[in-house]
Amino acid sequence: MKLLLIRHGETPGNVLGQLDTAHPGPGLTELGGRQAEAMARSLANEPIEALYASTLIRTQITAEPLARLHTLDVTVLDGLHEIEAGSLEKLTDHEAHKRYMGTVIAWAAGDLDRRMPAGPDGHTFFERFDAAIAHVAEQASHRRHGTVAVVSHGAAIRTWAGLRAEGADHDFAARHVLANTGIVALEGSPAAGWTLIHWDGSPVGGLALADPTAEDPTGKAVTGP
Repeated sequence: MKLLLIRHGETPGNVLGQLDTAHPGPGLTELGGRQAEAMARSLANEPIEALYASTLIRTQITAEPLARLHTLDVTVLDGLHEIEAGSLEKLTDHEAHKRYMGTVIAWAAGDLDRRMPAGPDGHTFFERFDAAIAHVAEQASHRRHGTVAVVSHGAAIRTWAGLRAEGADHDFAARHVLANTGIVALEGSPAAGWTLIHWDGSPVGGLALADPTAEDPTGKAVTGP
């Protein structure tokens, strides 16, 4: 199956550079709404047969234009939500960004024992995200879906793909940006494994829909200390 992992549109927290991971989370900015509409148009010819979003409302809003275009329901699935920031929640400073992204990239490198400050470790994240993707794949096999779209979150997509996808290791995930409505496309299955097809880090509607002024810690490239 082909799996499209789509990051949600821009939120007020992205603009402020907040580590904003709590439920239900914010909606989208005006730009984020335009990004979602453009993302749907860019996937008009993609044979998407199932569409999922996380339990955070920004992903559900992002998915709505795509659902309308393909006449699909949006299935809200537990396990696809963003990686919890723990005691770093709502912080905007560089050190907090570095600690959060350093932790999740370490998970992508296989250091699953490392723990987010007052938050989950890598085992917890991969258990719930793996389970969600396994459910998506199982439903696709029952209904013979060829392409499935999942609207999720920047750190979650980069971390999961960095460990699970051939062609996208932790260093790749750290260096490659994933802006709002960026798409990581994979092919495979939980049993056979996943292979990276492409990593479209910019908004799929074009750079005119990017916001260079937004701090957006989970979408930017992760540099060294």
